[in-house]
Amino acid sequence: EELVAVRTAESFRQRAVERVADTVVAEVGGRVAGFTMVVDDEVGQVYVAASHRGSGVADALLADAEARIRAAGHSHAWLAVVAGNVPARRFYERRGWVDDGPLVYPAEGPRGPIDVPAHRYVKHLA
Repeated sequence: EELVAVRTAESFRQRAVERVADTVVAEVGGRVAGFTMVVDDEVGQVYVAASHRGSGVADALLADAEARIRAAGHSHAWLAVVAGNVPARRFYERRGWVDDGPLVYPAEGPRGPIDVPAHRYVKHLA
């Protein structure tokens, strides 16, 4: 709840400028359908617009994120999923990601990290 309160449209615009080099954007019909942010071996963000969920955009973005991590020389990738986000957890599990257990994820906040209860998911990249 604390994170949701500070993650406004304005805070997104500010953070996005700092993360351009880490971001891949998917477009459909000239409009943003989703994006991923990758840093080192972490898939830090996966977002797909509601109107594009179930269309394959998430699959393509996640495959690209995995390829970028592999190309950077990492044999494993990881990401954090908010504990209560069951649809996201199922999505990752269907794509070969494994729940590695609970994690308190330090999400970026305006006055420092905000601890978010999550699960760490990992995937071996062949």
